[in-house]
Amino acid sequence: MRQFMRENGLYLAWVVAVVATLGSLYFSEVMKFFPCKLCWYQRILMYPQVILLGLAAVRKDYGQSLYVLPISSLGIAMSTFHYLSQKTSWFEKAGASCGIIPCNIEYINWFGFVTIPFLALIAFILITVLQAIVFIGVRNARKTA
Repeated sequence: MRQFMRENGLYLAWVVAVVATLGSLYFSEVMKFFPCKLCWYQRILMYPQVILLGLAAVRKDYGQSLYVLPISSLGIAMSTFHYLSQKTSWFEKAGASCGIIPCNIEYINWFGFVTIPFLALIAFILITVLQAIVFIGVRNARKTA
């Protein structure tokens, strides 16, 4: 399992980034949901990962985790804040004063808790976990070699 994750973790993380990117484009271009400022910031953090992870997977560049992990960790923080501004009263004022499109608006609300920032949060968490597994696996492989 460790070797599988080390060899395929880059591809899996790339697939997550592609699905997240296509999902955000679907919501904005097909469903006509206008993104708020925080959604744009999350897109700014997600879209480059499609290119970074795609190139890294093709080239088998395991060192790219050093570049992707900070971006995805920042994405986790941004998505968590955005989700909390939608679902709690703690950050309600921050979400309402976000810009032309309020950040606390919920275009979707599946099962009572799945919103667009929640989907982004899950994508950033998956990418972070996969990259951490790849990073640790490669580091351990180098120690034993």
